[in-house]
Amino acid sequence: MDRFLKKRAQEGLVGKGQEHEPPGGDRGSPRKRPRLGDPTGPSWRHIAAEGLDCDYTVLFGKAEADEILRELEEEVEYFTGALAKVHVFGKWHSVPRKQATYGDAGLTYTFSGLTLSPKPWVPVLERVRDRVSEVTGQTFNFVLVNRYKDGRDHIGEHRDDERELAPGSPIASVSFGACRDFILRHRDCRGKNRGRRVEVVRLQLAHGSLLLLNHPTNTHWYHSVPIRKKILAPRVNLTFRTVLPTKKQVF
Repeated sequence: MDRFLKKRAQEGLVGKGQEHEPPGGDRGSPRKRPRLGDPTGPSWRHIAAEGLDCDYTVLFGKAEADEILRELEEEVEYFTGALAKVHVFGKWHSVPRKQATYGDAGLTYTFSGLTLSPKPWVPVLERVRDRVSEVTGQTFNFVLVNRYKDGRDHIGEHRDDERELAPGSPIASVSFGACRDFILRHRDCRGKNRGRRVEVVRLQLAHGSLLLLNHPTNTHWYHSVPIRKKILAPRVNLTFRTVLPTKKQVF
C-alpha cells in the first residue's frame, strides 16, 4: 500500500490555489477535494495510480467507532428473502453478506439485478453521514450498508458505476469492525484476455476509517473484499453515494 500513498503538504492533498487532476488525465464533473486545511481535522493520505484517485483517513477514534458499531448492530435492518439474493450470469445466488439501503425519500437504486427504494435514515447513519460531509465538503443522499459476519463473508470484483449515481460524484466508504483487505484491480488486468500489466492496489481499511473513491476511479478500477478465513470478527461497511432523483414518467 505504501507505494501508492502520497502525503501532501500541510495545507492538504493539493497546494493552495492548485486544482488536482486525477491520474490518467480523465476530468469528470467539477468536484471538491476533502477539507484538509483545518489543522484540527483528520490526517489524510492520497492514493494514486493510473486512473485511480482516492483519499484515506481514520475518521473516528476507537471509542467512538466502537460506539457507532454497537448502534449499527442495533439499528440497521438488513434485507431478507428475495432481497438477499444477487443475479449473476443469469442465476440468482444468496448474497455472501448482509445488505441494507437507507436514504432520502423518492430515490431508487439498481444493483445486482435489484431495484430498491431506501429506508428512511436512522440516527446512527445520519451521524456518520454528517461527519463525512463535514470533512469532505460533499453531500450524500443514499447509503448502502454491507455487514460481513466474519472473514468468510465477502464481495467479488465490481465497479460502483450504476446509472443512478450523479456523474463525477465520489463514493465515501466508512468501515467499522474487523480490518479487511480492499483490493483494487485495473479493468485492463482482469480475465484471460488482460491487455497489459497494471499493479494491483491492496489496502487495509481500519476500524473507523474513511476511503473516498473519487472520479474516475470507478471507471477504470474494480474493487473487492476477498475471503479471509482467519478473521472471526464482524465488519460493517457504509458506502455513501449521491443518487439522482427518480424521473417521473409523464403519460
